[in-house]
Amino acid sequence: MLASFLKYLQYERRYSSHTVDSYQNDLTQFSAFLTQIKPESEIELIDVTHNEIRSWIISLMQDGLDPRSVNRKMAALRTYFKFLIKRDVITEDPTVRLFALKTSKKLPSIVKENEIAGLLSQFDSDDTFIGMRDKLILELLYGTGIRLSELIHLKKSDINLKEGLIKVLGKRNKERIIPLPAELILVIDDYTTSREKALGEYTGDDFLVVTDKGRKTYPMYIYRIVNRFLGLFTTTDKKSPHVLRHTYATHLLNKGADLNAIKELLGHSSLASTQVYTHNTIEKLKAVFDQAHPKA
Repeated sequence: MLASFLKYLQYERRYSSHTVDSYQNDLTQFSAFLTQIKPESEIELIDVTHNEIRSWIISLMQDGLDPRSVNRKMAALRTYFKFLIKRDVITEDPTVRLFALKTSKKLPSIVKENEIAGLLSQFDSDDTFIGMRDKLILELLYGTGIRLSELIHLKKSDINLKEGLIKVLGKRNKERIIPLPAELILVIDDYTTSREKALGEYTGDDFLVVTDKGRKTYPMYIYRIVNRFLGLFTTTDKKSPHVLRHTYATHLLNKGADLNAIKELLGHSSLASTQVYTHNTIEKLKAVFDQAHPKA
């Protein structure tokens, strides 16, 4: 039944491969927990009770797992049991009395504007294929706000340098168009020329960003590049590709961009997901007030 559920997520719900993998891992972990608490008998997921799910949640919290991660695992279970009800496999949902755990509101980590300037300027004298590829990765993440998975799957055919636009296939296969900054257009143009010299002509299915050997990149490959360069130029604790997406949105908001426009650029399905960036702006205003106002 699990295999059918995963196909349902991928093809009917159009979840990303990353989300499907996460749901599979969560359900596999829950199955392992059931085996631990009742090693003498085999418990099928379709026979699970509310109390067994609650015991798993308690054990996750006792292990120190972040409430956000616990909530995500509960969401995976909810989706799975709703799927079983929809397929008439079960008649009662054991997750119906589960409630999300309270979580603290954390502001997204961002890179300061002067740090971004230093980060991108370090490549000015590096005209090698690898140097230009690494610069392109950072410029794309910060200049368009695309997700890591969207960057990996971006193809040359998705780029329209003449119009200054890129076409991105986001979560649940939702397509969106994002304008390119003028400087990023030049970076892409220079990179494609450099890549062709180093690796040969593009083929029909070639991805835009590739490894040193011209192969498709993968999440950890991009993460290591971003983490290395952010570590040289920023003081933020988190140094992941998603930090540059947060930075893109926050800098747009600080410059007066409309929140609904930022929502569309990021590919958010709900404005609530975008509103988190207003908190960074408010914190910036508070800092200015505290520094400048006589009564602060």
